[in-house]
Amino acid sequence: MFFDSHNGYQYNNKCCIERGPIMINKLDFNAKNLTSNAGIFLLLEEAKINGIFDLIENDLIFDNQSTNKIKMNHIKTMLCGHFIGIDKLDRLKLLKNDPLVKEFDISVKMPSTVSRFLCNFTYKTTQMFRDINFKVFKKLLSKSGLNSITIDIDSSVINVEGHQEGATKGYNPKKVGNRCYNIQFAFCDELKAYITGFMRSGNTYTANGAAEMIKEIVANIKTDDLEILFRMDSGYFDEEIIKTIESFNCKYLIKAKAYPTLITKVTDSQISFVEGKEGRETIELVTKLNTWDKDRRFVVSRVLKPEEDRVQLSLLQGADYQYFLFVTNTDLPPEKVVITYEKRGNAENYIKEAKYDMYVGHLILKSFWANEALFQMMMLSYNLFLLFKLDFLTITEYRQQIKTFRLKYVFLAGKIIKTARSVIMKISDKYTYREVYESVWHKRV
Repeated sequence: MFFDSHNGYQYNNKCCIERGPIMINKLDFNAKNLTSNAGIFLLLEEAKINGIFDLIENDLIFDNQSTNKIKMNHIKTMLCGHFIGIDKLDRLKLLKNDPLVKEFDISVKMPSTVSRFLCNFTYKTTQMFRDINFKVFKKLLSKSGLNSITIDIDSSVINVEGHQEGATKGYNPKKVGNRCYNIQFAFCDELKAYITGFMRSGNTYTANGAAEMIKEIVANIKTDDLEILFRMDSGYFDEEIIKTIESFNCKYLIKAKAYPTLITKVTDSQISFVEGKEGRETIELVTKLNTWDKDRRFVVSRVLKPEEDRVQLSLLQGADYQYFLFVTNTDLPPEKVVITYEKRGNAENYIKEAKYDMYVGHLILKSFWANEALFQMMMLSYNLFLLFKLDFLTITEYRQQIKTFRLKYVFLAGKIIKTARSVIMKISDKYTYREVYESVWHKRV
């Protein structure tokens, strides 16, 4: 028996068996200067154009001078890793011999070396990184031209399997009883952009640190020309938070908890709900909880429960309706208050994108402050994607998820060629989105 690789036929003593043509006849690993992530060029250039590397160089200062000398190399390494979506440090090996990364003067070290660098972070330096992220958000906000934004504050559980520093047993719906972290996020809904956030122990109550976060946000981004609406779920229904927002003359819309004081008032037989243009039945009242200093505006929406549930116990004993309460200082009509709150679901999608596309919570080290630093770097990368889309892509593409961006623009083959006077990156002449690369190149030069 023998095989003819030219025409794809296999012969034996009696017959010829057709196997079809073979398209690849040899596998060779001798190619030089190839990259599979040509799109890293786009994002590194975007970071340079917007002065992000200068921000990090000037605003992130370690006490140890030797750590200061190596910080930019390691942080650029991590940013490149987040651009391609690494879920563990070991994946940095994918970039170690990438010629494109080397052309940006980035020397990718072994994962253990990068891990040791990350363990140099402390509370002080992670706060510096949070300040950098505030400044990057302000760049996004400035480019957008918005004069009114909605800020969603929410939290999310990060499950851990080991004994990481600061991880404790707490509310963990996916793996009850496991240790976890709890991350508090603040997103701008209009830009789907990360504003700030931080990691907390798993047993931290939802609203803990929210008032301080609001103070930081206002101090960093509020101007006389910018109107801010803070939107939160019932976990943040707390008078301290409300007072903090009021003290800065900002707006708030918070889902209220169904305390008996409120339930009694909204189920009074003399109260008549009004059906709005969108079909929601609402009322508004000005009242307060027993522990509050003053009255505030509440909007109540009720929804008829499914027929099979009306005979069972519900939020209101024996009632046919489910009630939703909101406290707000906006001037929105009652039905519009409800509709505006319903858009808070966008923030949950942004958190999912951070967790599943940026791998927040997947790349976990032993040190708490190393994990906080990783989180801040991931969210910096997240905003860099948005900066790039705002500068070079369409409105439709701006809302697309990061995994779609990577497939279209990052995971692209390229060849780096060096001549006596220049370095050239060659990309396929059939590449669909070449105009995006050309736009970045023209802005660069």
